[in-house]
Amino acid sequence: MFQLVQNYRTGEIELVNVPIPNCGSNSVLVKNHFSLVSIGTERSIIELGKKSLLGKARARPDLVKRFLDKAKKEGFLKTFQEALGRLDNPVPLGYSSAGVVVEVGKNVHKFSVGDKVACVGAGYAAHAEYITVPENLCCKIPENVSFEEASFGMLGIIALHGIRCANLTFGERVAVIGLGLIGLLTVQILKAYGCVVAGFDIDPSKVDLAKQLGVDAAVTDPEEFKNLTNRITEGYGTDAVIITAATKSAEPIHLAVEISRFRGRVVVVGVVDIHPNRNEMWHKEVEIIVSKAGGPGSLDPIYENKGIDYPVGYIRWTENRNLQEFLRLISERKIYLRPLITHRIHIRDALSLYNDMLNNKGGPYIGVVIEYNKDEKDIYAKGVSKENYDDKNEKLKVSNFPNLSENSFVTTPVVGVIGAGLFGKALLIPALSKVPNVKLHTICTAHGINANHVAKKYHFQNITTNYQEVIQNQDINSVVILTPHSSHAKMVIEALKANKHVFVEKPLCINEEELKEIYDTYVGLANKPFLMVGYNRRFSPHSQKLKETILNRRDPVMIYYRINAGFVQPNHWVHSEEEGGGRIIGEVCHFVDLMMYFTDSLPFKVYAERVSGNNKTIVNDDNVSVTIKFSDGSVGNIFYSASGDKAFSRERVEVYCEGKTILINDFKETQFWFGGKTKKYKTINQEIGYNEELKHFANVISGIEKPKISFEEIYYSTLAVFKINESLIKGKPIQL
Repeated sequence: MFQLVQNYRTGEIELVNVPIPNCGSNSVLVKNHFSLVSIGTERSIIELGKKSLLGKARARPDLVKRFLDKAKKEGFLKTFQEALGRLDNPVPLGYSSAGVVVEVGKNVHKFSVGDKVACVGAGYAAHAEYITVPENLCCKIPENVSFEEASFGMLGIIALHGIRCANLTFGERVAVIGLGLIGLLTVQILKAYGCVVAGFDIDPSKVDLAKQLGVDAAVTDPEEFKNLTNRITEGYGTDAVIITAATKSAEPIHLAVEISRFRGRVVVVGVVDIHPNRNEMWHKEVEIIVSKAGGPGSLDPIYENKGIDYPVGYIRWTENRNLQEFLRLISERKIYLRPLITHRIHIRDALSLYNDMLNNKGGPYIGVVIEYNKDEKDIYAKGVSKENYDDKNEKLKVSNFPNLSENSFVTTPVVGVIGAGLFGKALLIPALSKVPNVKLHTICTAHGINANHVAKKYHFQNITTNYQEVIQNQDINSVVILTPHSSHAKMVIEALKANKHVFVEKPLCINEEELKEIYDTYVGLANKPFLMVGYNRRFSPHSQKLKETILNRRDPVMIYYRINAGFVQPNHWVHSEEEGGGRIIGEVCHFVDLMMYFTDSLPFKVYAERVSGNNKTIVNDDNVSVTIKFSDGSVGNIFYSASGDKAFSRERVEVYCEGKTILINDFKETQFWFGGKTKKYKTINQEIGYNEELKHFANVISGIEKPKISFEEIYYSTLAVFKINESLIKGKPIQL
């Protein structure tokens, strides 16, 4: 399918041919008929993307500060590489479209295949032939509303929510500053709700259009606008001013405050300088409100991604209910959209459109819609792009990689990667691409543009959005799983049953039932592939140096591991039992594994305590102290806190044994004390073992190295974190 994307690092806009996205359990798969170009928003995104790194830094000083804080702790080079990786992500353009549902997720009950829907949301309702959209970001289209009209949904609810922020009543006098697309929609909605409306824009053509659409009065001169609002309000000033302009100037906010009545309201919908004259505001007690997107629910992952609605008795107008209302207004012809459409273009010609817009050619642009050919034959199969499809034979092209010898470790690892989120793209996939003699066969992600981008950058031969193609492909002998935590167990089991070597990013699974199923599957295999979890810290050169120092010990070891983890909001997916499993399961497994590596011993008893906080400003399970007793008599203590300052070092490991003390500080410096003498081992950057673990995975498959981590160790490190949670619940030590 075709999709418009921008590389945020280079600013380049591309029309890419990518696989159809997967339909998630809380989403619907929609075949787009029309999508709307949001001129102001998309232009700003594109122009920011085209800036140099210095230009981006000047535009986003908040992100520069975060970069510097992270660089202090983890090293400049590593942080810089991660930042470049994030910038290099393809950004889907567009956030408002309409089409037909072609597939429904298992948890979705409001829609059926064949429903006509309006779709909203950045990253979802994109300029693409097929999109996957969460349930709460879709609404059915009334019978007398066209796909073209319904594609205005996102701009409509932005205008509607801006009006709601003004807290208006019938008959109030409202001024609209900025008569672009959102401004013209705002004018029409205000008139539909019984308000008296005055409009202002410096462009005479937009003022004329506003008059055609029913505004009571509109002008282009600021002084005339002041006189106009004074007349229609009988000298009191406007009840509300809605600013829908996009400018770096502070003039719109000054003008808004000046024309407001005493205790009036100014709502900022557009992007303007918000530095009003304080004395004028003080004199009038003017209230300034910044409107956020399409209403309550916007950017809330619980609402948008999981489909959990807000009760109507508490929040009347959510993002979704605003969309329903906007479609109703169109249906009842209270809003007219056809006069706003200045350009229609097919998706294949979209690049020329964007080029003209950015170079100020072919305008004026107000409403620009992209059309998708409804009659084009769908030749996409199994989530692969046209480049990998043989039209004549109607089958996938087969690569020339050798088939896996039955149940053996082979010379060449032929790898399929499932998942490519920010972490994978920033660290693991780049590291994997540099491992010698690894064949990168297929990259699978939920969204085709992401797969296409990663494939081009790291030279994968195939792309797909269906992970089963990786599992079932006989040419692939090794699978790397970098998906969300909740999918790990299922994919690991399927890959093992398909006789694939498996590298899965931690955790192995998120509950004991899944662990038992993995155990039963693995021990039941006659010839076992290599299974490895991404416990990278044991492969760090700092860990290797420490291990060498205590290698021939006879006495037990005392280990203290302090983690300054950083606060994560309580509603983040990582805390969800169903999706992330919580931070103990998702991250503490790292530290348990490293202690097992240092002691060469398995844990047999754990005891944990957590703080008794409010579980909001402090998440209780993110602040725990864990004691682990190992079978060789060693004891480890994990001090894990999310309440500290991020500027402080993140991880500190202290090991005490046989008169020796070894300290690893953030995997950048290791200090050794023995016999009254001290020595240090330093690395320029934080060396946390990502490169080394993937190289080891490949070398084991190639027969170059023996496995340095066993299934038994993986099983017990995973079981230990489940028992840590059990100890927190029961308040007593738990034996494994």
